[in-house]
Amino acid sequence: MQEAILELKDIAMYFPGIKALDGVRFACRTGEVHALIGENGAGKSTLVKVMTGVYRPTAGEIVLDGKSVSFSSPLEARKAGIAVIHQETSMFGDLSVAENIFMGHAPRRSLIKGLRLSPIDWKTMREESAALLSRLGLKVDPRTLVKDLSTAERHLVEIAKALSMEARVLIMDEPTSALSIHETEELFALVKRLRDEGVAIVFISHKFEELFEIADYYTVLRDGKYIGEGSMKNAKENELVKMMVGRSVDQLFPKVEAEIGEVALRAEGLSQTGIFKDISFEVRKGEILGFFGLVGAGRSEVMRALIGVDPLDGGTVSMDGRAVRFSSPGAAMAKGIVYVPEDRQKQGAILAMSIAENITLPQIDALSDRGWLNPKKEAAVAADYAQRLEVKAAGLGYDVQTLSGGNQQKVVLAKWLASDPRVLILDEPTKGIDVATKSAVHGIVSQLAAKGLAVVMISSELPEIMGMADRVAVMHEGTVSAVIDRKDFSEERIMRAAMGSPAEAGGAA
Repeated sequence: MQEAILELKDIAMYFPGIKALDGVRFACRTGEVHALIGENGAGKSTLVKVMTGVYRPTAGEIVLDGKSVSFSSPLEARKAGIAVIHQETSMFGDLSVAENIFMGHAPRRSLIKGLRLSPIDWKTMREESAALLSRLGLKVDPRTLVKDLSTAERHLVEIAKALSMEARVLIMDEPTSALSIHETEELFALVKRLRDEGVAIVFISHKFEELFEIADYYTVLRDGKYIGEGSMKNAKENELVKMMVGRSVDQLFPKVEAEIGEVALRAEGLSQTGIFKDISFEVRKGEILGFFGLVGAGRSEVMRALIGVDPLDGGTVSMDGRAVRFSSPGAAMAKGIVYVPEDRQKQGAILAMSIAENITLPQIDALSDRGWLNPKKEAAVAADYAQRLEVKAAGLGYDVQTLSGGNQQKVVLAKWLASDPRVLILDEPTKGIDVATKSAVHGIVSQLAAKGLAVVMISSELPEIMGMADRVAVMHEGTVSAVIDRKDFSEERIMRAAMGSPAEAGGAA
């Protein structure tokens, strides 16, 4: 085994009321893809922030190239060759792709006499950006504004940004969460090339199939502590799960058989010019209707238009046999339809507000007496649903931004479940959530359906759709290409429909 390029020894990180890391050790080597594994709240994000200079550890030592170092800022870490690609992209939407890639380290022309600062060499910056984008297989003009890119394209630009800094240690935090199957394959090919070039790669993912495909080595954390490490080729999934959660997760998809009732929501001929057309489906009380498709198929766009976020150009929506049209999400909520968005940080939660405030936000009126919010009622509701979703936090008064990504997602789910909806639309509900929490979320959704709630579940994970849905509506390029009953589920049939195979064409859901 090669000598470690970056090593963390007995790292401890304390916050008020929380021991986030306790005696953690971790080492990554050149030419190796090292998987960092653990539940949400296990300490992975905190450890990454220690590696990249966001946090200074309370105790322990960081060793780079055999020498003890201390990063006072992320900039120092980047200059030392440590770059990170975050799960949630943080880019400047009104700047170009090239400007985002070279933010803070733009190439400059030779100093012009009389000028204190060297001007940016725009030509070189665009050329180097184009070369990086080509290397990633992304056909985007470097002058394109980032706000005009898809989520998947933004993630690839984030990767290009890290590569532009010639990182020797590249940390990838859930890099495939917004990528299609093809884009993921291209990313893995790139990761393998970087590994073979001698880059040390730290890979964080909750998808075991990805870890077994791409990783050479692993380290497991649980509750902020080091649990174990080893070669990925000798690891077994059930053993890794036990190390992660301290117990066996026997059933990832604990589906409860439910009595399917009358139609709760029906959509007919929904259209939005250039995005989707002639979308028809119905979801019944007690049913989980899956929506599956490749990235860009239009699943989320259909639901956003249905609840009034975006305009509909045609089609009708009815509930209980009566036509309805929602001008805003608030109007949909008033009818008992709630939408849990995919992007929890920008659309699902208010990060600077407390956990309790986020959970109870949709119910302010119901929790108020004569116009004044009742703190006891608010605390009771927040505590109840935080406990149900197993939100890990030092207290419900802490801001949501202090939580791990998975716990932020739990807060978003708790917020909408607490509103007692009639129709629950879940957009990628387990994105970025660890295996144990996935099982818990699936159990809650299944129990809600068993009690008569109508659920629409949008997911890019085929096992999740097959494990949870009673029926699946498969979308391809803005149309419903097939509707398949649970008894007829097969991976091949669903994927063929998602790729637009005429043989799998179906009718209305």
